[in-house]
Amino acid sequence: MSNWFPPPSRPRAVEGGLKARSRRGAIAQTWWSERFIEVLEGIGLGSRLERGRTYARKGQVISLEVGPGSVTAQVQGSRSRPYRVRIGIAAFGKSEWTQAEHALTGNAWYTAKLLSGEMPEDIEDLFAGLGLSLFPATERELSLDCSCPDRAVPCKHLAATFYLLAEHFDDDPFAILAWRGRDREDLLANLQAARSDGPPAADRADQHGRPLADCIDSYFARQADTRAPSPPPNSPAALLDHLPDVAVEVRGRALAELLRPAYPALGLGDQQG
Repeated sequence: MSNWFPPPSRPRAVEGGLKARSRRGAIAQTWWSERFIEVLEGIGLGSRLERGRTYARKGQVISLEVGPGSVTAQVQGSRSRPYRVRIGIAAFGKSEWTQAEHALTGNAWYTAKLLSGEMPEDIEDLFAGLGLSLFPATERELSLDCSCPDRAVPCKHLAATFYLLAEHFDDDPFAILAWRGRDREDLLANLQAARSDGPPAADRADQHGRPLADCIDSYFARQADTRAPSPPPNSPAALLDHLPDVAVEVRGRALAELLRPAYPALGLGDQQG
């Protein structure tokens, strides 16, 4: 009886494929993508993801798109036609996102961190408190599909997609939320709208802060409990919209508005430094 097996097939070379930045060791760089890989390992997918490292680093993944409840990709294998990959997860419904956005606006720190392009480290707890799981809690929550003939799940094409998805989360943490059904633009617009809920504009026009001369003795005292955010990569001045209100005026102008022109200059200085 012959023990001969056909030689293993080699994937076709891809020009301009999506290559993992990491050439060795761990792929995830931020806490949220590390957490994503940790979750996958915890639900039993970790050892099987090793099959995709080579594909991810060689650039065999041609495309990767994240949408509500679905990650789709094309991965080039040994056949002429790329394989179609899909990683599905249940997106949160409208009422669930309404609860989540209400909880996020209850803490200015969450909004400031998200606006600066970072994921708050305890955001998982916030979702858990609402009975929601930000990351998949079990393998059953994931729907894995690939058009390749490999019976293993995940196959190396799915595994490569998982690794590149972790790097995508490194670059854009909002992709995690988009996968659960809320993209960046809609989320931030909803958070800003919720936080600006208050007196009508006409009423706000009649409200005046204290002149600086009247509160100079307490000017350098801490006005509210805040946590210093990381340097924002997007719009430094936008953080002023989400800090606790400090009712101080200088010559009839709110202190936050006087500081606003300086923030872009500070951000530019950090980039040049």
